[in-house]
Amino acid sequence: MTLLVPDYEAGLAFFVGGLGWRCVQDEDQGRKRWVVVAPEAGGTALVLARPTTQAQEAALGRQAGDRVAFFLMTRDFDRDAARIVSAGGTFLESPRDESYGRVAQWRDPWGNLWDLIAPA
Repeated sequence: MTLLVPDYEAGLAFFVGGLGWRCVQDEDQGRKRWVVVAPEAGGTALVLARPTTQAQEAALGRQAGDRVAFFLMTRDFDRDAARIVSAGGTFLESPRDESYGRVAQWRDPWGNLWDLIAPA
């Protein structure tokens, strides 16, 4: 899955430096880099991509419009919520308990909407 970020270093700082994810790949391909990050516990990896067209620039931070685009599962909600805030994410609501688990919506530093979910 691809996530547009303003630049590779900002993406790495947020996901690896802030959230504690791991950098799976970082290869210089000349005009761009192939940068892949993934949560420590595994799951879907993200390809961090720098916008190269006006359309991509316009989509930065709004990859799914005003819908939640990404769902981050956790076994430790409070720990990961604190990491998100410390790294520059912003929670839009207090955690709530649903039939499927504890959840709260948040924005990454670029504006994309995420759900942090601790399964029931």
